Amino acid sequence: MAQKVQIIGTYISPYVRKVLVCLDIKGVSYEIDPITPFLGNDRFSKLSPIRRIPVLIDDKVTLCDSSVICQYLEDRYPTPPIFPSDVADRARARWLEEYADTRMGEVLIWGLFNQKVVKPFIWGEPTDDDALAKTLEEDIPQVLGYLETQVPADGFLFGALSIADISIATFFRNAAFARFRVDAERWPKTAAFVDRVLASESFQKLKPFEEKMMRTPPPQHREALAAIGAPLMAESYGTNTPRRGMMKI
Repeated sequence: MAQKVQIIGTYISPYVRKVLVCLDIKGVSYEIDPITPFLGNDRFSKLSPIRRIPVLIDDKVTLCDSSVICQYLEDRYPTPPIFPSDVADRARARWLEEYADTRMGEVLIWGLFNQKVVKPFIWGEPTDDDALAKTLEEDIPQVLGYLETQVPADGFLFGALSIADISIATFFRNAAFARFRVDAERWPKTAAFVDRVLASESFQKLKPFEEKMMRTPPPQHREALAAIGAPLMAESYGTNTPRRGMMKI
């Protein structure tokens, strides 16, 4: 086994969560520097030139995109797989990962989580009520309507838990932090699917760290996480002065 992987990025990020779940499924140990991209220092900018998380560092590469990282993990640690074996299923899994990373990220992170959590608590800015209403009334129903046509009534998308299931479900942890839950009467398959995936062991292992971070001011995150046994890196790429990133999605 290669040396322990280092991950830079907060447990709260859906993209970081996706990578951590994949690492756990593959049995790859890691250490984490749980910073938000807003609080990355100049050294962080050199590792992630568009100031996004997660960043993976190991004995071979430094990578900055969650999809690239997960594909790398699949190639380097192929067992157990997180991508389906069938070529058509693999293509569909990649598409659903892309849809989650882009469209769901735009809607559930920037449209919902950013408006209800990040803006008021990181930047001290008011929620844009009109933008939030559009997200809740138009954008989220569109996303959920599409997912309802894609997810299975039982089990996972391709048999075993895969990158597609992980990529979709991870965003609903952030939605829950913004007090949103899928309406099980309107979108029954999606609601049950999300609950099923988030109940899996690899997601459940992350909940104590996520919930601790949501209850703790950012300057105290490392101390609070250390107290409950998070596998922290010895050094941090963080600062207490927030800085906006270069890209929205």
